[in-house]
Order: sequence, then C-alpha cells, then structure tokens
Amino acid sequence: MTNKIEIDPKVFDLYDEYCHSQMSRRDFLDRAAMLGIAGGMGVMMAQALLPNYAKAQLVSFTDERLKASYVTYKSAGGNSKDGFMRGYLVQPKGDGPFPAVLIVHENRGLNPYIEDVARRAAIEGFLAYAPDALYPLGGYPGNDEDGKILQQKLDKDKIFTDMKNAAYFLKNHKLSNGKLGATGFCFGGAVANFLATELGADLKASAPFYGSAAKLSDVKNIKAKMLIHYASDDERVNAMKEDYEKELAKNNVSFNMHIYPNTKHGFHNNSTPRYSKEAAELAWGRTINLFKENLINNG
Repeated sequence: MTNKIEIDPKVFDLYDEYCHSQMSRRDFLDRAAMLGIAGGMGVMMAQALLPNYAKAQLVSFTDERLKASYVTYKSAGGNSKDGFMRGYLVQPKGDGPFPAVLIVHENRGLNPYIEDVARRAAIEGFLAYAPDALYPLGGYPGNDEDGKILQQKLDKDKIFTDMKNAAYFLKNHKLSNGKLGATGFCFGGAVANFLATELGADLKASAPFYGSAAKLSDVKNIKAKMLIHYASDDERVNAMKEDYEKELAKNNVSFNMHIYPNTKHGFHNNSTPRYSKEAAELAWGRTINLFKENLINNG
C-alpha cells in the first residue's frame, strides 16, 4: 500500500487522538478541516488515514494453506453475560499439534486487519487465535468507528480477563503443542505485555507492538522472552519505555526492544498510510523468528 498524498504531521496527531479517545468520525473530519492546511487538504488527508481493509489483505481466507473458523471459549470473570467469548481460529495445513500464538486486536474489536494477521501467523505454521473483546456486544460491528465506541463501553479489566482466558484456551487446545506465544497491536500490545506478567512460565514468548508497558510492579513475574516494538514517533507510548526497560533489566527478563525510524503508531497496520512497509516487514519477521525459536525449537 503506498501513500497517494503526503500527510501533514498535524493530521497524524489528530488521527492518533481520534483513535484513542471518544472523538467521533465527524468531529475528526471537522477538526481536520480547521487545521488550516493549505488548499483545504486537511479533510482529504484525514480521509486518507481511515482504514481500507479491502486493499490490506495479504492472506486470503480461502488460502489452501490454512483453515479458519470462529470458535467460542469459556471466559469466567470477563465481560461475557453467558460465560462464553468468541474468536477467530486459524489452523495451518496438517494435523498438528502446532505451536500456538494469540493475536490481540487494537481498541476497536476483531477487524479484518487482525484476522489477516492471524492468517499470516498460520501460514508460518502456528495455530493462531484472535479473540474478539466485542463479542458480548454482538462482535466487531463492521467498521472501526462503531467498534471503538463499543469497546469503550466494556470494562477494561474484564477485557484483560477475557484475553487471559483466551490465552489458556489456545494453550490447551487439542491442536496446540502446549507452547504459547502472544502478540498484539496498540491496545493488543498492552494486552501482550499484561499476559507476560500474568501467565508466567505458561507464556513462552511475547511480542507487543506499540502497546502500553506492563505494570512495573508485576514485571518480576515475566518468564517469557520479550520482543517489544516501538514506533519512533509515538510520544504517548514511548513515554513509558525507559522505566519499563529498566524494570525488565532489573528483573533479569530476557528482552529486546526495537524503535523503528520514521514510523508512526500503527506502522504495522497496512490499511492506512501510517503503514511503513519496511518497518512492518522487519518487525513481523523478527516476531515470527521469536516464536519459531521459543515455541518450536525450545522445550
């Protein structure tokens, strides 16, 4: 995916605020129009940043190398009213068992981009599961605007509980070899950090993408190998990096942190111009290598 127009940094900043606040799409576009960008280009730039999932698919759901389906799991203590949640399970070709990777979405539910990421993991040989935090409210509604609003209605701590339950569901799945990894993006990156503190030795590897750091007092519980990805231009998330790095080192956690030059928050998401092909491919390649080294080769 390539940029057709050069996005003004002020529009990028506004889009980040839109994604991480209660700002509506209409307010986002109205505020973009008021930025005073020459030629009235603010709205056009803002519209260009909105996701286009049809153009972002890298692995088709009909790909013969995988089998995908929506599967429920039990989730006590979460947001579900009936005790069940649902996610997108993608099985590689073959009978298994397979190393397992949990894929955690952003702050808008299980959208097509995250489903595609799950398929990308599956074609690399992993049993991938992407839970949908919005399932109690009917699931991802088909667009990110409504998805963001729905996720804001849910108890955040209970979402984390639902994701922890999803991790154990996947680890213990009949197709899993029992070795579990996790990755996530934005909100999902925060979940991937959280799971590392919660699951201890049950999580072998975690690769959060531009997610909030784990609670520092819980870092001592991390046993997973950590691969932490940051965008270079991401003030909100990067403000937590230094203290997190110190705490990881102090507790002898095995970790690597990478800051990708000239990138924005969301650089892995190839549905918008925030996408950086070079950085996304490098970060994803490192993530796959992490999982192969710790979920296949290691005991």
